[in-house]
Amino acid sequence: MPGVATNDPGVGDEGDGQLTLGVEDARRAVRGARARVRKAKPKAQAERLPVARVVVDKGLVHLDRLFDYSVPAKLAEVAQPGVRVRVRFGAKVVDGRRQGGGLIDGVIVERVERSTYGGPLAPLASVVSPEIVLAPPMIELARAVADRYAGSLADIVQLALPARHARAEAEPSGEPLIRPAPPPPGPWTRYPTGTAHLAELTAGDSPRTVWTALPGPYWPDEIARAMAATLAGGRGALAVVPDAKSVERVDAALTALLGRGRHVALTSGLGPEERYRRWLAINRGSVRAVVGTRAAMFAPVVELGLALVWNDGDDSHADLNAPHPHVREVLAMRAAREHAAFTVGGHATTVEAAQLVRSGWARPLDADRAAVRAAAPLVRTTGSDLDLARDEAARAARLPSLAWDVARKALQTGPVLVQVPRRGYLVRTSCLRCREPARCAHCSGPLELPSGDGVLTCAWCTRPAPHWRCRVCGGERIRAGVIGARRTAEELGRAFPTVPVRTSGRDAILTTVPDLPALIIATPGAEPVAPGGYAAALLLDGWALLTRPDLRAGEQALHRWLDAASLVRPAGEGGTLVVVAESTLRPVQALVRWDPQGYALTELVERAELNLPPVSRMASVTGPPAGIADFLAVLRLPDGADVLGPVPVAPTTPRTPPPAPAKPDPRAAETRAELTRALFGDTPPPTREPARRIAPPTRHERVLLRIEPGRGAELAHALKAAQTLRLARAAGDPVQIRIDPPDIG
Repeated sequence: MPGVATNDPGVGDEGDGQLTLGVEDARRAVRGARARVRKAKPKAQAERLPVARVVVDKGLVHLDRLFDYSVPAKLAEVAQPGVRVRVRFGAKVVDGRRQGGGLIDGVIVERVERSTYGGPLAPLASVVSPEIVLAPPMIELARAVADRYAGSLADIVQLALPARHARAEAEPSGEPLIRPAPPPPGPWTRYPTGTAHLAELTAGDSPRTVWTALPGPYWPDEIARAMAATLAGGRGALAVVPDAKSVERVDAALTALLGRGRHVALTSGLGPEERYRRWLAINRGSVRAVVGTRAAMFAPVVELGLALVWNDGDDSHADLNAPHPHVREVLAMRAAREHAAFTVGGHATTVEAAQLVRSGWARPLDADRAAVRAAAPLVRTTGSDLDLARDEAARAARLPSLAWDVARKALQTGPVLVQVPRRGYLVRTSCLRCREPARCAHCSGPLELPSGDGVLTCAWCTRPAPHWRCRVCGGERIRAGVIGARRTAEELGRAFPTVPVRTSGRDAILTTVPDLPALIIATPGAEPVAPGGYAAALLLDGWALLTRPDLRAGEQALHRWLDAASLVRPAGEGGTLVVVAESTLRPVQALVRWDPQGYALTELVERAELNLPPVSRMASVTGPPAGIADFLAVLRLPDGADVLGPVPVAPTTPRTPPPAPAKPDPRAAETRAELTRALFGDTPPPTREPARRIAPPTRHERVLLRIEPGRGAELAHALKAAQTLRLARAAGDPVQIRIDPPDIG
């Protein structure tokens, strides 16, 4: 058989046989070398503290423990607690030989003399870097946060540590600068206890305060002065703000007050290398003042003296990744553990902050009523008796005559801010004939119109609905349910054709606007800053914020209104704010009086009567019905805990466009044709186009679990135990646990 290679030199060509034999010899040599490596003696261990306890990069609740590894002698000096290592996870050691397991990342938590594990230990594979990135205080904090939120230590470590970059790590961070002089109080003199508060920080005290900031542009400077006073006392300061725009303002205030080199700013917009470079400067003690967004709550500030969170009611302060820790809670835990001062501040007061004051854990830091009146704009509401007498349509109109008049006059002296609750064009639509909400035929999600000449699109699954018909009356025409920022800009542009109209939202956020006549249409949180303040502001569609089926709807509406109102000039300079909402509602009245503290305390009293958060501790469990039922079956709740639900929630269809149909394979068509001829000859049976079946989105349910104050740790422990049991069994549909859910209906 010429041309066929075999292992027999007598068969086939001589050259082919030699080639085959050469390959087989090489394979046998490789197998022999591997066998000799496996039979080699175990590596020598470190003489002192030969066992390293490692938290591995496996954020699974049922693996929430430390894993023991032996420390090879050659790594004994560099394998110190807090360094990054590579370990084999899932490996077994049999007769001194390691079997299986892949390399994963980890951090050494501690070195001990002996392991509690009875079998042989796998050795550390390598030390990634001798840089200590996780000091004992941060490990203790991560463990406490994981326990509070029913998560794993690995999850919190992943949130706390940025990705490593060797080039940044090789660079020196520089020596820390000497203490700055205590700053002058500046705008803190507007608060009765403001100057004394700075003096406490400079003296090294640790006051806990709930700061209700006055309206106006001074809050970044006030944060900078509090941080500078802490630095003057020889301690570090950390401020966490909700977004990059706020970071820029505080960063500029710190630079103006202290100069460069004394602080760093941490945001997600930094590249990974630059972020790690700045994080190293903090970890090494080169800088001791930090301002950043959510992830900065774990910044390893040396000798922390002040932990400050600004605008704690903002949604961005709750981490999107499991177990969803909140900045306010984490910083409060850090302040208590490290004996640091703690401040939660904002123009609004959250119910959680009010509870800190009412319990005595913190004290208020407020201005008197005279200072509030001097700094706040004039607040006017539509739908009052006087307005209705002049304009009977004021209650139903989206832009009543009062709003038009205020905007027209204000545009003569400066820019006018228009806050719209939603971005987009027509965010929610309904049938023109019967007012039934327009729903997607596939997933029942709400339909929205992205532009004036666009096609109705589902807000959940993004499928277009060009031929929509009302399921109730059969109508084909729609009306606007909730109007977005783009449609508002279009309407105002026609009303004021000579005035520039600019929009600021998620797609493009403006940081500042000039002090020139212009209409600025912005969604909540995206309002740009006018250096001289806005001449007026219009808060549209208040009903869209107040009628949401959420316990926090009124609180969040007031928070967004106050943030926008704080950008308007004081009433003494002609600043006017118009809120388009029912004037008798409690959040509207709190805005008119500029009394966020009173509103928060009233809400707290009512929630205490109803045993609702934050007076009680609550958790949510969300998932498919079968998963919820299985979870509740294995859950062992503490005595006195309440189970509320389960109730249906919105389906979790991902917001991705449907995949494009696959291109037909011509070879498959030829194969089908050949099989048809073989089976049926020249007269194939009639065919029909198969019906297109689209799987419905997964139906999810949610159950709420509630327990009395002071027993939140018991609830978190029970939830974690149940989740651990289900994951260990690898059975049932997955469910998501969230402690302190932001929306509980």
